[in-house]
Amino acid sequence: MSTVLETEEHQALRAAVAALGKRFGRAYTTDLARRGEHPRELWEAAGKLGYLGVNLPEEYGGGGGGMAELSIVLEELGAAGSPLLMMVVSPAICGTVIARFGTDAQKRAWLPGLSDGSLTMSFGITEPDAGSNSHRITTTARRDGDGDGWILSGRKVFISGVDISDATLIVGRTEDAKSGSLKPCLFIVPRDTPGFTRTQIDMELQAAEKQFELVLDDVRLPADALVGGGPSRSGEAGSGGEDAGLLQLFAGLNPERIMGAAFSIGMGRYALERAVDYAKTRTVWKGAPIGAHQAIAHPLAQAHIELELSRLMMQKAARLYDEGDDIGAGEAANMAKYAAAEACVRAVDQAVHTLGGNGLTREYGLASLITAARVSRIAPVSREMILNYVSHQTLGLPKSY
Repeated sequence: MSTVLETEEHQALRAAVAALGKRFGRAYTTDLARRGEHPRELWEAAGKLGYLGVNLPEEYGGGGGGMAELSIVLEELGAAGSPLLMMVVSPAICGTVIARFGTDAQKRAWLPGLSDGSLTMSFGITEPDAGSNSHRITTTARRDGDGDGWILSGRKVFISGVDISDATLIVGRTEDAKSGSLKPCLFIVPRDTPGFTRTQIDMELQAAEKQFELVLDDVRLPADALVGGGPSRSGEAGSGGEDAGLLQLFAGLNPERIMGAAFSIGMGRYALERAVDYAKTRTVWKGAPIGAHQAIAHPLAQAHIELELSRLMMQKAARLYDEGDDIGAGEAANMAKYAAAEACVRAVDQAVHTLGGNGLTREYGLASLITAARVSRIAPVSREMILNYVSHQTLGLPKSY
């Protein structure tokens, strides 16, 4: 794929990450997925080379880059057949939120480990009766008596990688003493906190990163568990965690969508490359490989075009986010996630179709992508909700919900 809009540094990053990905490859990740094991060796290698924290501040051990760089890392690992799903969560969502809104103590405690991969963090927003609708979240935080701590109660579902994470960034709601209304806040909940329990969800899809239902049964947390600390400091509106929860939440969701796009583009590229290689060499009719026939060549060309277009939107979203334009990035990130998911599904479908029966064999590593690609249409936000967003936020049409 072309890189004409990227700097030499970005192109060098792509090449280096691609080399790392190829050292491991799809056989490595699929074997671990069948055994239900996290690709720890690859995770540690990526952390040691500085790829996991490329978006985090240099003063805390990161690379000082942004979502433009982190999305390159995930895309290239995916294109090599060895994506790391927890990159979407740990450095992209949690690392970004803590880097932008955390207290100095929170940054010192978490960012160095998130940067080098020695610490991992999950993200808990989805609830059984609310999905990802932050306005319906019922996980509630209340003050712990007369102290400065918190008591957190609620449930979460489809939370990735909790078993391998040192903590989970939980989205809850805290009561505003002045108005009595509820508003979102983010809390860092260490894995072994009393009252914080997890149950693995039995998924049909094989993946190294397991999914969990979480129960928070009057979980007691210290004051410094609230991202950003307490109420706003004098003269600094929105600086505290009780006031900036909504800002914090959407500061994490935009990177999530950008990285979701990177994940999809990488997967689509992997599938397309397998199909193109096969179409160049597979000969059924006398005189020419099947790739010479337009019925095979044109759909593959279309898949390539759609992946390239979705990557351009992803690059736009990453640039807007890195420049601090959260509103512009929100629109572009949603569009990028939508476009990349659609392009990925079509690329995988066409790749399997190109290989015919071979596309369903373990040797070529494409069959499992049929299901995995469709996850990109659902998570972290469904394509229908993105269309809702664009219809009323971009086009100004009335809300349907």
